Amino acid sequence: MSHLDAARFQMAYSLFFHMIFAALGVGMPALLAATGYLHLRTRDRDYDRLARTWSRATAVLFAIGAVSGTGIAFELGLLWPEFMHLAGSTVGPAFTLEGYAFFTEAIFIGLYLYGRDRMRPLAHWLTAVAVAVSGAASSFLVTAANAWMQNPIGIATLLTRPEALSPWTVFTNPHWPIMAIHSTLACYAATGFAVSGVYAWGMLRGRADPLRQKALQIAMAMGILAALTMPFTGDLSAKVVARHQPEKLAAMEALFATRTRAPLLIGGLPDPETRTVCCALEVPGLLSFLAHGRVDAEVMGLDRVPREEWPNLPLVHLSFQLMVGAGMGMVLVGLYYACVRWRRPEQVARNRRLLWFLVGAAPLGYLALEAGWIVSEAGRQPWTIWKAMLTADAVTPSGGMGPSVAGFTVLYAALAVALILLLRRLRHE
Repeated sequence: MSHLDAARFQMAYSLFFHMIFAALGVGMPALLAATGYLHLRTRDRDYDRLARTWSRATAVLFAIGAVSGTGIAFELGLLWPEFMHLAGSTVGPAFTLEGYAFFTEAIFIGLYLYGRDRMRPLAHWLTAVAVAVSGAASSFLVTAANAWMQNPIGIATLLTRPEALSPWTVFTNPHWPIMAIHSTLACYAATGFAVSGVYAWGMLRGRADPLRQKALQIAMAMGILAALTMPFTGDLSAKVVARHQPEKLAAMEALFATRTRAPLLIGGLPDPETRTVCCALEVPGLLSFLAHGRVDAEVMGLDRVPREEWPNLPLVHLSFQLMVGAGMGMVLVGLYYACVRWRRPEQVARNRRLLWFLVGAAPLGYLALEAGWIVSEAGRQPWTIWKAMLTADAVTPSGGMGPSVAGFTVLYAALAVALILLLRRLRHE
């Protein structure tokens, strides 16, 4: 394995785990704040018990996420020094402000945990709101750095007169807002369905007490709202990609030839050598409409891209299909749950078919999250900074990657095991 492939593997492996920790770290505080509000409004002790358990889970996730995020920060400098040398001053403000949001979250988690019996109920609940807001802010701010890598605003100035580039350029990127909203909603959807799956599994095993029914209701409310909103933000995100990264859109849809009335593919196995797609269902004109608002619009294909600049086409296309499929799966399961609850709410805890669907949907949010990340990052290859720096030029020239890969592999595997063991020990009081 070359040092470039080793660096890519190490970064991908680390981010794979970190995204799970980070998504839960964004979603759980929102559930905690919602539960606290319901307790304030109703004084129902079940909501207070839920808040106690979920606050401990939030604290565990925050600690695990802090360690995994620190590892990612080290890897940026260790594995990609040329990228940091060129772009560090540009993406630095995003990481700096994300750090402020992170420490704000830490402060309010401490206030929430240790102020439970020392603060007035409203003030105590507001600390939970602050945790949820700062967690979302961390997600928003750190996304600005990745959005700049996808659409490097001011790159010409950075390459010629870096001292003239505003430190706030990273936040003027039109790629950033929709990317941040879409990825943050993905965290809420993933957490909502994952938590719902846990409680649905408990109900299948006979633990259908009112507390767990309320937990399922809160988690599904967040999951459904996020899942229903994501197709709209995903559509806006695809339009941004079509405008700024048409090559990536072509890879996502396995569009080998530039054409008008470009079809949207459902499924399919692309073959870059023969430039054909096997076993796909085509919807004529829909890709043109989704990308440019007209069914007769021209969509650029990979025939206008040098062959050496193509990303890993099968990986990008199949990941995109998985992301969309998982997202639609969450929508359908969420609508089924909403229908059952609206018609016969007392049947939710006894409807085994529904509960099995909820258990099956539990990992869909994380499948969509990971697949979307693969589309975003693998679809950008071979560039680290779009059209400005190749990944091969950004990697460290140093050899001896074996110990680094082994060390970080063990670190993130250990964090995953620790998280599972700690969460399994949590019990409702």
